[in-house]
Amino acid sequence: MEGETSWVNHCFDDRKSYTGGFSSFSEVREEVNKEVATVSVDSILPNDLLERILAYLPIASMLRAGLVCKRWHEIVSSKRFLWNNSHALSQKSWYFMFTSSDDPVGYAYDPIFRKWYSIELPCINTSNWFVTSSSGLVCFMDSDSRSVLYVCNPITKWFKRLEEPPGSKFSDYSALAISVDRMTHHYTISIVKSKQVPGNFFQWDLSIHIYDSETMVWVTALTEAMTGWRAGDESVICDGVLYFLIYSTGGGIPENRHGLIMYNLSSRSSHCLLIRSFIPVPCPLTCGRLMNLKGKLVMVGGIGKHDRPDIIKGIGIWVLNGKEWQEVARMPHKFFQGFGEFDDVFASSGTDDLIYIQSYGAPHLLGFDMNLKQWKWSQKCPVVKRFPLQLFTGFSFEPRLEIAPFGGIDKFA
Repeated sequence: MEGETSWVNHCFDDRKSYTGGFSSFSEVREEVNKEVATVSVDSILPNDLLERILAYLPIASMLRAGLVCKRWHEIVSSKRFLWNNSHALSQKSWYFMFTSSDDPVGYAYDPIFRKWYSIELPCINTSNWFVTSSSGLVCFMDSDSRSVLYVCNPITKWFKRLEEPPGSKFSDYSALAISVDRMTHHYTISIVKSKQVPGNFFQWDLSIHIYDSETMVWVTALTEAMTGWRAGDESVICDGVLYFLIYSTGGGIPENRHGLIMYNLSSRSSHCLLIRSFIPVPCPLTCGRLMNLKGKLVMVGGIGKHDRPDIIKGIGIWVLNGKEWQEVARMPHKFFQGFGEFDDVFASSGTDDLIYIQSYGAPHLLGFDMNLKQWKWSQKCPVVKRFPLQLFTGFSFEPRLEIAPFGGIDKFA
């Protein structure tokens, strides 16, 4: 299919080496004069210099480099190369788009080469699982019992199943977040659960559960009853603080339909009143999406109409400074119209400086560069909408080779 690049299955044997890479249907192959004398790079460059050069390649080129020859394969799959690569510049985040409402299949978009790759995700069974990512790792949680969790690297296919989290299995709402320490590769996972008190729509039991990959233990950090508010499915961890959106259960004015709650993961106080950390949203929202961009909390929100706050009229991007929201950008109307019929809720996620926005009703993907303040459509995803109610969603992740879900920098060796 035009514009599509297939992902040739590859695996890391004993967590040390891999084979495989990419094969592109759209690459232009030029005829080379066989009589022209060539000089082999292998005969000139020592290993350490070649390692440094390969470390600056985009991730897709790095995988292809492993197919060039035995020497290059040994370099890019070596422990030393993976460790050095962990200190290299961050890769631009990719976006995985699910193309089925039932099966976990889809394509990953590479903004550097502006290509879509067909890849298979490990662990996940359906596309409606909860998904969150950080620094190359992706965490999945099933949407039924919300007790089956995996952490994986979608590039290497390394994965680990976590112990079942504490708390109610069948909470009404759950919000999943992961934060990876780039130096140690240890990670923290949080689940915010919200369950309605039987017979009382205004009162909700909220609990926060934390997993530490270093201790490999879940703890219930806090339980609290909230009146007039409930948690939802949106949360993120930034600089040791857990942020999650809460939603009014009635009785409030339109401006107070959404709010933001902060919880310090370092202190993990079990006696604080969460509502005291309440931060109002900057304007009436139809929905909000939270993300960690270089340690800053960023929110992408659907801006509601003044007289009908549940109907979307545009999309804004804000960054939280202290407890004040600062507007970064608003989507120009031509891009908003480019989605066609845009739902009041939508998918959005980002990493580093790149934010992705996707309508649930079509496989269109729009990117926003926080540095350049530039909006840009992706290449067209190689999939077509087969029926009117077909839904599309997705998530962004940073493609990395060296990070593994086993709990530290030495666990992949």
